[in-house]
Amino acid sequence: MTLNIRPLTAADEAEWRELWSGYLTFYESEVSEEVYTTTFRRLIDPEHTERGALVAEKDGKLVGLVHYIFHAHNWRVEDVTYLQDLFVSEDARGTGAGRALIEAVYALADENGTPAVYWTTQHFNETARKLYDRIGSLTPFIKYQR
Repeated sequence: MTLNIRPLTAADEAEWRELWSGYLTFYESEVSEEVYTTTFRRLIDPEHTERGALVAEKDGKLVGLVHYIFHAHNWRVEDVTYLQDLFVSEDARGTGAGRALIEAVYALADENGTPAVYWTTQHFNETARKLYDRIGSLTPFIKYQR
């Protein structure tokens, strides 16, 4: 069947939660129920145009998600796009869903006038990095956080 990339909707909450839980588990992280609820509400709220989510659907089931944020950048006139979370279910990996989700964010970024898209991953995420090396450019930056 065909893979369909589309915006996240209110009806997707249970499947989105399952996918995002899988993403968080992969990165050995967890968030509170309040964060799940607030994040989902923001992602589907048409008033929150600075962020959004797309899902990959195959045979009527969600198999992947991507969250993105448009934000200002002091080194550019135009804003940029942060691809924050990308996850494809284990059974759908290798089917092109990850690439399709990233390319859909590229298209949204172009439409939004924020064509610079960036994301981070952990060094051990070797499978995903093989894809990222084909459709993006590795930068020399190291992330720090408080």
